[in-house]
This record gives sequence, C-alpha cells and structure tokens, in this order.
Amino acid sequence: MSARPSERRWRLLPRSLLGRMLLLTLLVVVLAQGLSSLIWVAQLRASQLQGLRASASSLAHSMSASVSYFRSLPVAYRPMVLDQLRSMGGTRFFVSLNVKPLDMPVLPVTPRKQAVIEVFQQVLHERLGAQMEISVAFVHPDELRIFNSGLKLDELPRSWAHYSLTLEPLKPPVLVTQIRLDEGEWLYIASLLPEPYTSLEAERLPRQQIGFIALTTVMLLLFIGLLVHWQSRPLKRLARAAREMSLGADVAPVAEGGGSEVVEVGRAFNSMRERISRYLTERAQLFSAVSHDLRTPITRLRLRVELLEDEALQARFSRDLDELELLVKGALQCVKDTDIHENIEPVDLNQVLEILAEPYLGDGRVSVEGRALAPYPGKSLALRRCIGNLVDNAIKYGERAHLRILDSAESFVLQVDDRGPGVPAQRLEQVFEPHFRLAGQQQGYGLGLGIARNIAHSHGGEVSLLNLREGGLRVTLYLPRSIE
Repeated sequence: MSARPSERRWRLLPRSLLGRMLLLTLLVVVLAQGLSSLIWVAQLRASQLQGLRASASSLAHSMSASVSYFRSLPVAYRPMVLDQLRSMGGTRFFVSLNVKPLDMPVLPVTPRKQAVIEVFQQVLHERLGAQMEISVAFVHPDELRIFNSGLKLDELPRSWAHYSLTLEPLKPPVLVTQIRLDEGEWLYIASLLPEPYTSLEAERLPRQQIGFIALTTVMLLLFIGLLVHWQSRPLKRLARAAREMSLGADVAPVAEGGGSEVVEVGRAFNSMRERISRYLTERAQLFSAVSHDLRTPITRLRLRVELLEDEALQARFSRDLDELELLVKGALQCVKDTDIHENIEPVDLNQVLEILAEPYLGDGRVSVEGRALAPYPGKSLALRRCIGNLVDNAIKYGERAHLRILDSAESFVLQVDDRGPGVPAQRLEQVFEPHFRLAGQQQGYGLGLGIARNIAHSHGGEVSLLNLREGGLRVTLYLPRSIE
C-alpha cells in the first residue's frame, strides 16, 4: 500500500533537530524579510508618487505660465516667441503650433501616468480656464508626431538637433499636451518628466536590499546552525548512551552539558542508569541464589526417590521432579538468553544466516533470499540466538523455512516463512508467553519465540507473526538501524 500524500510530504522534511531548526529559521526569516520589504517598497512607492505629483504640478504651472504669455502676444510676434520657446526647451521639451490636434497612438494608462495626467489637467484648467480644450496623453517616442504633416521627431533636420528631445537610450514615454488657443490654432508641447521620474516605472526592490536580505539570512542560518549543533551534541551523546544501555552494554555516566533543560535530562538519565544497573546486578544475584537453592533440594529429593521400594510411586515422584526441574531450567534459561551481556559491535548478519542455514542446505529445508546491505550494530551472540530460534521453530513446526531479507538504511527486516499449519488468530500473541506451546507433545520449554522477541526489543526492534493465505506462518524480525 502506497503512502498517503500527507505522509509523503512529512517524509520530505528534515529528520534531524538541526535540519528542522534551520528550515524553520529560513521560513521565518524569509517571511519576516518579505513582509518588511513589501512594507518598505509600499512606503517608497507612496513617497515617489507624492514626489511625482509635485514635479508634475511644478511642470504644469510652468507650462501654464508659458501658454498664458504666448496667448497675450500679438499674432505677429508668436513665431519669434515660438522659436525662443524651442530654444529654451532644448532637450527637455518641444513646442509647435498646429492647425489641428495631432492624432497619435497613446500608451496604456497606468496609475503613475494617470496621476500625472490628472495633475496636468487640474492645474491647466485652473490657470487657463475651465472652458479651455486641453488634451494630455503619454505617447511612445516611436509614435511621436510634431507637426501637421505628421513628421516624426527623429526626422527633423540636423540643424534642428538642439531642439530634439533626448530619448536615448531609455526611450521614456513622452507627455504630449495640446491646447486650443483659437479656431485652427493648437499649441503643441511634447515634454519629458524630470529625473527620477522620466521612465514612470514603479521602483522594484533594489539590488542592495536583496543583497542585504540574503546576507542577513545566511548569517542568521549560520548562527542558528552553530547554536543548535552546540546544543544538540549532549542530546546525541545521550541518545547513543541510551541505545547502548538498551542493548545491555555497560554505559559510563554521560557528561551533563548544554542548556539547563539538557543538563536536567542528562542528570535524570544518569540517575536512571544507576538504578537500572543496581537492579540488574541484584536480579542476577537473585537468580544465581535461586538456582543454587532449588537445585540442592531437587537433587536431595531424587536421592530419596531412588530409595523408595514402590516402583509406581517412584515413577510418579520422578515425573513430578522432572517437571519441576524442567520449570526451573526453563526459567533460568529465559533469564540467561534475554540478559546477554555483550558489547555492541558491527554484526555480519549475512554470515550469521549462512551459519544457521548451513546444516539444512543439503536437504533443501532452508532457503535464503536477499542479503544484508551492511553490518548491523548490535550483540552478535544475542542476534544469532534470536534468528536461530526463529529458524528452528520454522523447521520444527513447518518442515521448511524460507528466509527473505529486506534491508535498507532505516531498518533490517527478516521474514521467515514455513509450511506449517500456522497459529490460530486468537493465539498470535499468546505464543510469545513463557512455557506456552500449541503442540503439547513437542519437546522444549516453549520459550523460543519469547526469547527472540525479548532480544529484538533490547535492540529497539520487534518480532511479529502473520498467517499466510496460501498456508504457513510468517515470522517477521524488524531491527531499526537508526534511533528515531
């Protein structure tokens, strides 16, 4: 069954504390810097729009003054004043007098263009009169016309070069204002807005601001990474010690370092380690004493039974003593097999399986599929006993055993399939209990599966059972390769 989309998304997240802290920090920094940048850009654009309106108003007042002066002159003087206005405009604006308004494709209206047009119309109507016919629009330089003949700006004679608007290399939009002075007389003014509003483009986030955001983000991630790495080292030592202790190794007290919370955790772990160590020592002494104390009276009773003359009574006593001795040996073996004191070392599970399967390869009762990708860090003797119990049970109750290895970086999984009758569903967990046997005539203590599960638990793993549809039982041994 495939993983659900939500589960797959969670798997993409970093698993380590350092990775998750860096990811969270990165998200917070990007969000904070993004919001602050948006606010800063919004304030900058509002300030620029206010400055643009002020510049447009100043330009419109100058234009209205020139138009008023031009209208007040006698008709005979207007050509001379028009030439003076052209000389004054130079590369900033161009003036002509036409018999009709020039028709040119205008640029699409944007908020900034609209603001300039509204300011111009308002100022010109206030200064020249509300009844004046005034046309204000923005035109692309390539579409700009300057005379009734439709002559383009770049088609002017070279002798008029000092009258041309400076449009290269930006080619900014040109503000074209046409004012009706009289019948058949239109004053034409093409002008550029002053810097820094020539292009009328909204300001984007400056490169310096982007560089500052990137620099602060990298520095913050580096600082957080070093801090988390420094704080997580005691936790890694604690996790390593906890794993080794769970495997029964003799663990030295961990150093209590890091933050106050981490120090408290280390102190609690050391206290727990001391109590567990004392408990294990006392338990070993207890079972050693029990073993000694029980064997002596059992042996003494056997000697007395041998002296009985009634053979039937002697046989009954012998059976009771055999059962009692079997229970004692089973209990002691259970403790002995699950409390194996070994150092943790890399275990070649392929070699362990080869050794266990070798006696059965000749008659084909055991087959192996797959291989372990890498050694497993654990107790060699305990793992050999755990897997050996699973293989022995499969041979004893299922005649044949098929071993399938599924190994990965996260876990080692061994599936042992047999051809036996399986286990009733209501007893799949009961078979792990000590001395429980489905087949009453079979020899043994009924401890194999329980011991295997206890050894798997000591390695952080599990042993589970599953009845196969085609018949037989599957026993699965799961051993994690990493601490969650």
